[in-house]
Amino acid sequence: MNEYLPKNSMIKIKQAREKPTKGDGARILVDRVWPRGLPKEEAAVDLWLKEIAPSLRLRKWFSHDPKKWTGFREKYFEELALRSKDIEKILRKEKKNRTVTLVYGANEKRFNQAAALKEFLEEKTK
Repeated sequence: MNEYLPKNSMIKIKQAREKPTKGDGARILVDRVWPRGLPKEEAAVDLWLKEIAPSLRLRKWFSHDPKKWTGFREKYFEELALRSKDIEKILRKEKKNRTVTLVYGANEKRFNQAAALKEFLEEKTK
């Protein structure tokens, strides 16, 4: 996967209700469901990649509980390993835009799937 990442590329994460900025690059919503009450125009996402979100079973089990974070990451990384086409979509966007912002709907800023996905992408592209 390394061939997709140019030098000086960056992966960011941002809560869906945070205002988009020019520095966001390509904005990719990484939730299975659209954030409640958020108009699509305000979200300004370039791609809604539902398939990259954790399975419903995993998401319900985790429930953004910090105590389950390590287990969630491990299980989510296993799911992500089976989604190479979706990972490649993100990395192609990053190559084209130099920056990709993974947009998520959860209120939890540290323990969410976008943070785990960012970590997975960074590990896979070292």
